[in-house]
Amino acid sequence: MELSPYTVAMQARRVLFLLFVGALFSSLPGLCSDLALIHAKVYPSPAETPIENGTILMRNGRIVEVGPTGKVKVPRDATLIDCKGMAVTAGFWNSHVHILIAALLHSEKISGDELTAQLQEIFTRWGFTTVFDIASIQRNSMLIRRRIESGEVKGPRILTVGEPFWVKGGTPVYVKDFLETNHVSIPEVESAAQATERVRQQVRDGADGIKIFVDSIEENGILTMPVDLAKAIVSEAHRAGKPVFAHVSTTRGIEVALESGVDILAHTTPFDDAWSPSLVGRLAAAHMALTPTLTLWDIEAKKQHAPSNEIEKGMAKADQQLQSFSQAGGQILFGTDVGYIYQFDTSEEFMWMSRGGMSFQRILASLTTNPTARFGYSSHSGRIAKGMDADLVVLDGDPGKDITAFSKIHEVVRGGHSIYSAP
Repeated sequence: MELSPYTVAMQARRVLFLLFVGALFSSLPGLCSDLALIHAKVYPSPAETPIENGTILMRNGRIVEVGPTGKVKVPRDATLIDCKGMAVTAGFWNSHVHILIAALLHSEKISGDELTAQLQEIFTRWGFTTVFDIASIQRNSMLIRRRIESGEVKGPRILTVGEPFWVKGGTPVYVKDFLETNHVSIPEVESAAQATERVRQQVRDGADGIKIFVDSIEENGILTMPVDLAKAIVSEAHRAGKPVFAHVSTTRGIEVALESGVDILAHTTPFDDAWSPSLVGRLAAAHMALTPTLTLWDIEAKKQHAPSNEIEKGMAKADQQLQSFSQAGGQILFGTDVGYIYQFDTSEEFMWMSRGGMSFQRILASLTTNPTARFGYSSHSGRIAKGMDADLVVLDGDPGKDITAFSKIHEVVRGGHSIYSAP
């Protein structure tokens, strides 16, 4: 039977369509094959009993099954990563970074491969599948985010506050040279009206939060933001549903943060007074979170050539502040201040946190369930369970036995595919 020209044309179109679909799906490995981590010690969450010999099966960016190896049916064509002798947790969050490193600052001039390498050195190499950038140039941070989301660049999920808010005359002394050298301008805030409009604009431009410098370190002392200005900024951010981070250096600054309704303290304050039980209780009652950034204080003290006994006193005070806050029920978020400091290795931070009284479970929570709860991602991120995002970290060791194993990264998976493999 001879086919009509119309039928021949329709069949040809169908063949071309199927070839197109096949080519499309073959170029998207996350959509055409499964990934399975097998024989791992799996920590589903900080509160759950680990699976000693577990398997995690991922498909299309989600976890489809997790359980003891042998009970999870792995498809024959799945890609396997043997994790015998290793531990797996949910992907880490770093809730205090700055995309201000010179190598990232002008991302429009950086190739995709170079940008991937830089993000790997700073973030993914250390297990971070999500970072919250809490002071940068918003346009640049958003461009990096878009390049990651497009698939051109491998990197973490990026949340950003964009440019921080500091009061008139309050550009921190340690920032001025950096801004001038890199031809960057971050405006100072002169009025509540100006601040409110700037919050609105940054939110319109895609900001995920707002950062205020309640305390700004200047040459002749510390300049503290007036309470009415802080309140105006926080109120507008909250109206838009965005969290507010506060840089504080003093107890006075913490009081302004409390009164204005700030959500996250960006630091402990070891160069000021110890935190009293009443202050810690008020912070916890206000549901405020804290990124301790303990390594920062050790680095800063050594930079100033402080005597070893003075460094120890300062670190002991930072430990006291972290311990008292944590014991009062305050929420701890892991953060390194990388971008201001250039120490990418996270092992020291984990050791300081442990010395500050934090158990393995609390440190794991600071990396996973605490930030996902704080920033609204807990329905699909921060735990290893069926239906959750396939963002995972494979560790060369067991952090339940050695806290520094949190920094010994073997593999990082984001959205069901590897974005970092140890050499």
